[in-house]
Amino acid sequence: MVAEKSPAEEIEELREEIRRHEELYYVYDSPEISDRDYDQLLENLQQLEQAHPELISADSPTQRVGGRPAEGFPEVVHSRPMLSLDNSYNIDELRAFGERCGRLSDGRLLEYVAELKIDGLSLSLQYQNEVLARGVTRGDGRIGEDVTQNARTIRSVPLRLKSSASRFSADVEVRGEVFIPREVFERTNAEREEQGEPRFANPRNAAAGAIRQLDSRIVARRKLDMFAYDLLTAGRKPFPTHWEALDWLEKAGFRVNANRKLCRNIDEVIEFADAMEARRDDLGYEIDGLVVKVNSTALQDEFGATQKSPRWAIAYKYPARQASTQVLSITVQVGRTGALTPVANLEPVFLAGTTVSRATLHNEDEIKRLGLKIRDWY
Repeated sequence: MVAEKSPAEEIEELREEIRRHEELYYVYDSPEISDRDYDQLLENLQQLEQAHPELISADSPTQRVGGRPAEGFPEVVHSRPMLSLDNSYNIDELRAFGERCGRLSDGRLLEYVAELKIDGLSLSLQYQNEVLARGVTRGDGRIGEDVTQNARTIRSVPLRLKSSASRFSADVEVRGEVFIPREVFERTNAEREEQGEPRFANPRNAAAGAIRQLDSRIVARRKLDMFAYDLLTAGRKPFPTHWEALDWLEKAGFRVNANRKLCRNIDEVIEFADAMEARRDDLGYEIDGLVVKVNSTALQDEFGATQKSPRWAIAYKYPARQASTQVLSITVQVGRTGALTPVANLEPVFLAGTTVSRATLHNEDEIKRLGLKIRDWY
C-alpha cells in the first residue's frame, strides 16, 4: 500500500515540476506542455498553498507577482561596482584594446570571450542559501535600487538555484541584462498607441521603465526577460575563467545567451562581430554590438579598472541603423492627460527587425525646426 503524501510533499513536488517547465520554456525555448497545462499546475499549487499558508516560501513559483504596490525603492550598495564599459566604434579601436591587453598580460596566455551586447539594463540578483533574496538595479554603478519584487516577475530568473549546480559556501550574486523581446516591445507600443499614450522610443527605455514600476503586476505584464552574464561569490570571481562562469550559470538554471564565442585573439573577435552583425535582424531581441572580455579572471583582477570602466573589457558598437522613408500625413495624438502630440505617418520601412510606419514629432516646434512637410523624405 502506497503511503499518502503529506501536503508539504505534494507542494514541493508541484514546485519542482513547475520550475522544470519554467526552465524549459523561458530558458531553453523548448516547452513540453501547453500554456493551459502549465496554468493548471500553477493553479493546483496556489490552491494547496492557500489551504496551507504556513508552507508558502519565497522561492515558490506562486510568489513571482506580488500584490500591493511598493511605496519606493530602497538604495543598496553593490558588493563590487557595476562599472560601465568603454566603447569602441571601429576595428582599429578594437585592435587597440587587444594591444593594450597584450602589453598588460606581458606574454601570458590571453583569450577573449565575445558576447552580444543586449539593448537593455543591468540587474544584480543576490541569492542566499540558493534562494533569490534581492534584485538590485545598476543605478550609478556603486549604489542601485532594490527592485526584488519586480525581479521575481522575470520568468527566466530562477527563484531557487538548481541543486545540480555546484554549491558555494558564500552567497551568490548573478548579474545579467534585462530586456524586452522584440515581439513584446512591438505589442506594448501598439497597446500604448491604442490607449493614447506615447510609444517607447526603443526596447531599452521600455525595459528600464518597467523594472522601476512600483506595481509588480504591471511589470509582469511587460514580460521582461534576462540573459545572465556574470557571477560573483563574496564579491569575487569564483572560477579561473569567465567562460567557466557562464557554463555554471547555465547549469544553475539561468538563461545565458548561446551566441557567444571563446576567442584566441582579436581577429577571431572581429570575425564573430561581423557574423553577428549580419544576423542581428534575425534575433528576437535588440543588440547594438558586442561585449569583449578577457577570459582569465586572474588577469581581470590584475588589469583592474579606471574610475569608470574595467581595463579588461570593452564594448564594440555596431554602426547605428538608418532608413529613409516618406511622410504620408501628420496626425495629432491625444494622451490621457489631454496632451497633444503630432505623429508622422510614414511609408512603412523595415528597420532593426521591425516595420516602422509612425514616428512621434514631439511638438509643433519640432516640426518647424525640421521644416517638415507632407511627402518629404524623413
